[in-house]
Amino acid sequence: MTQAPLDIDHLRQWIGRTEEAEDTVSPRLVAGYLAVLDDPQPQRALGDLAPLAIHWCLAPETRPMSQLGLDGHPKRGGLLPPVPLPHRMWAGGKIDLAGRFTVGDVITRHSTVQDVTVKTGRSGTLCFVAVDHAFHGPQGLILTERHDIVYRAARDPNAPPPMIPQAPVGRWSYSVMADPVLLFRYSALTFNGHRIHYDRNHAITSEGYSGLVVHGPLQATMMLEFAAKLRSTPPATFTFRGISPLMDGAAFTVNADETPQGLHLWTAAVDGRLCMEAQAVWA
Repeated sequence: MTQAPLDIDHLRQWIGRTEEAEDTVSPRLVAGYLAVLDDPQPQRALGDLAPLAIHWCLAPETRPMSQLGLDGHPKRGGLLPPVPLPHRMWAGGKIDLAGRFTVGDVITRHSTVQDVTVKTGRSGTLCFVAVDHAFHGPQGLILTERHDIVYRAARDPNAPPPMIPQAPVGRWSYSVMADPVLLFRYSALTFNGHRIHYDRNHAITSEGYSGLVVHGPLQATMMLEFAAKLRSTPPATFTFRGISPLMDGAAFTVNADETPQGLHLWTAAVDGRLCMEAQAVWA
């Protein structure tokens, strides 16, 4: 993609744009989600509680093939502003849980672009787009999410590598194998066409990664589920952000430790790099 000048005043005209979509928390969707998380009994009946982060599987954007960009994402425009930077990443966000999804619910997602900002970092120009999502079901508001997206310029191969912190040692931890099948199944579950998750050649040659990239939402899902398991109840608020890319081909760990406010959670690569971190807080 040829990089065009970044006109922030033009891009900020997208602030306030909205979109509404509807989907169903079907038994098949829930079973697929739980199978990805390696639940030995993934089947759930109508009326059962659905998994906590099932919202990342609901009402995905379903553009025809002719409307996709070279990276597998939908072409720029629509709800999100047409940021002329070539690489798009899921930076993090915040979830507030007001209730629980149940299997069989018909869900409405209302999305609003809240902000568009530009920053300059060591890697060059970064454009951040913040989108708020509200999910309503038969019982009313279930979940709200602030979704932070970052667009960046192509990596300079001659630039020094960024300094990435090492992950601490957690009080609780478990290991997950980041293999291509896991990444493929989660991409299919969320209808995510971004090629960095399944096209190794594209990930390496076009986007500068060392392999396939483990999805940010998948890591956040594992941390949220881990927090709920450790405390035997879901947190009221879950905040998370990406630190460094997590690559396939080796096991990574999902970790947690106590804080005065709740739990600090993070994922760590096999070499000890901190990849994503989160805070879970109970009311």
